[in-house]
Amino acid sequence: MAGKPLTRIDQMLCFAVYSASHAFTRFYKPRLDALDLTYPQYLVFLVLWEKDDLTVKALGEKLFLDSGTVTPLVKRLEARGLLARRRDDADERQVRIRLTEDGRALRAKAMAIPLAVMAGTGLAPDAAEGLRQELIALRDRLDKALE
Repeated sequence: MAGKPLTRIDQMLCFAVYSASHAFTRFYKPRLDALDLTYPQYLVFLVLWEKDDLTVKALGEKLFLDSGTVTPLVKRLEARGLLARRRDDADERQVRIRLTEDGRALRAKAMAIPLAVMAGTGLAPDAAEGLRQELIALRDRLDKALE
């Protein structure tokens, strides 16, 4: 990029990441609409399918979201009968989230999504993994630069 202006939008790394994020959102939308889920709701399920019975705080940490964002998400999913919330027995200040039978059953319907995403990227699995690792490292370096 030597000699190219860094203020041109097509030269900015942040815009490339931002626009790729929007492309992912557009790609996911019809697949998640079929499950009646938003992308953030889908992320909640991905975490809970991996490890059920988490606190709101732990879920938020996994998703890089604060509890003020996670709580409304969880409440909407609870109202649909997909999750259940309860106070933690050891610490009543903590709210625990568990999948219901319907929430667990949703997993089978969602299994095709990651396969479609991999196909849609056109990346080989090792290239996709390398890109994922680079993006995580970038996120971590940016977070560290804030300290």
